[in-house]
Amino acid sequence: MIRLRALLLAWLIASAPAAALAEDAATLVADRIFLTGTGTLTAEGHVEVFFADARLTAAAIIYDPASDRLTITGPLTVEDGRGTVIMADAASLSRDMTDGILDSARMVIDQQMQIASNRIVREAGRYTRMERVVASACEVCPSDPIPLWEIRAERVVHDQQERQLYFDHAQFRVMGLPIFYAPWLRMPDPTLDRATGFLLPSIRSTSNLGVGIKVPYFITLGDSRDVTLAPYVSGRTSTLEFRYRQAFENGRVEVQGAVSRDDILPDETRGYLFGTGSFDLPEKFKLTAEIRLVSDPAYLLDYGISDDDRLRSGVDITRTRRNEYIYGSFANYHSIREGEGNSTTPTTLGALVYERRFSPAYLGGEGGLRFETRGFYRPSTVDTDVNGDGVADGRDVARASLGIDWRRNWVLENGLVASGMFDIGADFYAITQDVTFPGTVTRLTSTFGAELRWPLLRSGAGGAVHVLEPIAQILWTPESNTTVPNEDSALVEFDEGNLFALDRFAGRDLREEGLRTNIGLSWTRYDPDGWNLTLAGGRVFRDRDLGQFTNSSGLSGTASDWLVSGQVQTPEGLNFVGRALFDDDLSLTRNSLSLAWQRPDYGVSAGYLMLDADLAEDRPEDTQELTLSGYWQMSQGWRGRIEGRHDFTAGRTGYAGLGFEYRTECALIDLSLSRRFTSSTSVTPTTDFNLSVTLGGIGSGYDGQSYRRSCAR
Repeated sequence: MIRLRALLLAWLIASAPAAALAEDAATLVADRIFLTGTGTLTAEGHVEVFFADARLTAAAIIYDPASDRLTITGPLTVEDGRGTVIMADAASLSRDMTDGILDSARMVIDQQMQIASNRIVREAGRYTRMERVVASACEVCPSDPIPLWEIRAERVVHDQQERQLYFDHAQFRVMGLPIFYAPWLRMPDPTLDRATGFLLPSIRSTSNLGVGIKVPYFITLGDSRDVTLAPYVSGRTSTLEFRYRQAFENGRVEVQGAVSRDDILPDETRGYLFGTGSFDLPEKFKLTAEIRLVSDPAYLLDYGISDDDRLRSGVDITRTRRNEYIYGSFANYHSIREGEGNSTTPTTLGALVYERRFSPAYLGGEGGLRFETRGFYRPSTVDTDVNGDGVADGRDVARASLGIDWRRNWVLENGLVASGMFDIGADFYAITQDVTFPGTVTRLTSTFGAELRWPLLRSGAGGAVHVLEPIAQILWTPESNTTVPNEDSALVEFDEGNLFALDRFAGRDLREEGLRTNIGLSWTRYDPDGWNLTLAGGRVFRDRDLGQFTNSSGLSGTASDWLVSGQVQTPEGLNFVGRALFDDDLSLTRNSLSLAWQRPDYGVSAGYLMLDADLAEDRPEDTQELTLSGYWQMSQGWRGRIEGRHDFTAGRTGYAGLGFEYRTECALIDLSLSRRFTSSTSVTPTTDFNLSVTLGGIGSGYDGQSYRRSCAR
């Protein structure tokens, strides 16, 4: 092969204006090149032309300087450097390949949308005009010549600058069957992320709202803002859904909601409004905000928006550094849970937290300093317990806390790890609208402890590593006669994560008191093949029972329930975690199991929870619940999924869902059927059916290249 860049440039110097030479210089590579006396250039054999970002390959090229055009013999390929490739049998193009005609051509945009035509006309380096075309993002093979979907049109214009496709007299076909006709159709090409226009509709059918269709319309408001309006119409509802998004230099905002008039609550306007925002502030602070409003308790479930039954609106500011944490929050909670009133529960909450870790110069080890303020407000003005929940209906509380903690480890000669620790804190409470408490309460608490750990390591047969670690810890917190309101420590979880914690209450209002000993043992096996097994267990012993914990927590009495937990992880994607609490006669008080197994062709996730009844935790009956979800690859392109939740105590299924998904290189079809069996005074059981279709090659919403098939030879 002869590379004639120098010859080509010399020829260009002779034939092109000097002013245009710098930007019009091209590189040509070919097996043979002929230059006649009239200036006609002929290149043959494996011809390649590089011009700016464009690239052309062909069997032969003839350049006529008189007409300043290229006559090209194919098969030829033109790549414009912006994601568009044109293949043709022959062509006549301008020297810069921005204008011309290509015969028996096919255009491919971003390796997705394919448009075939008898003739393609290129104009001004921007427009590509095609007549009598077939367009599709589906792979077409000789053995399967009919694509899943296609658009046939009399003419198509591709605007490369605006990245839009304009169809005249378009007919949309599925499996070769005409579905609908449009005299004029515009759609974005696959390289465009955002463009004003209709999105693909979806169909939803529910037992409460009937069969309806949702047709979204997307509106761009510049480079940083957009709005989506989605009318949803059925025989029983008229709904307008909306979403607004805006990006800023330091953050983003998104607001979504809906307004409805339906037959469920006739003559009432229903709806919801959810909004989120996040911003980067100076000094590495981060601000997040959210708003969540709904017209009535049943709206979110009726329209399949959310299962949340407590809605939070608020603002949070945080900063996290290596040895420092700052958190500020102000929020309002609105409950739509049946039987829970918003006037007698804390609806407005405020908090400010500052934590600092440091290394004491004289004590060694690691210390911590914390400052915290929290406030809880109830709208009720009643200062006694009228509703019988054990709390004054209108109690409002503000608390300020200051604390310091310390811990140091010593490694002894025999491998034992000895630790000493303490935690000292002071709390100041201001209480209003509760006759059982004075206006202010001050409390001092302290905890002192010591701990011994003996980590033992052994290498087993085959390279396995075993780690065995017995732990014993003794803690003492002086008993206090000071009673304070409990707003943040109502529920206690006893697990391997807090077996050796200085305090097991979730918040600061209650402090674990008395003399107690925590003992435990953990064993972990690390296998060289990549799977791990961990078993852990322990128990808490107390000098005497102070009645701080509920029976179902597993921590009541002078000896807690036995805690046993295990975990298995394998390189094949299996992850199993089990945790149980049982007493001396081996009767279970709490039990939780979770299983996840993820494989390319199938996966399952299951969870089981068992809790004993406990009125102190607002649980009058035993609870046993199973949740299950899974997927399986049924065949190429087809995937099924299933999910459900069953309440063994009530003897009924709370939720069940079944879905099917079909993916190809050019389409995503999602079909789902679900049934919610739960009911209340505001919510009725509902069956939902949803169908949505996303087409590849239309905008950048779906990229199915990983699902592209290869034609069988």
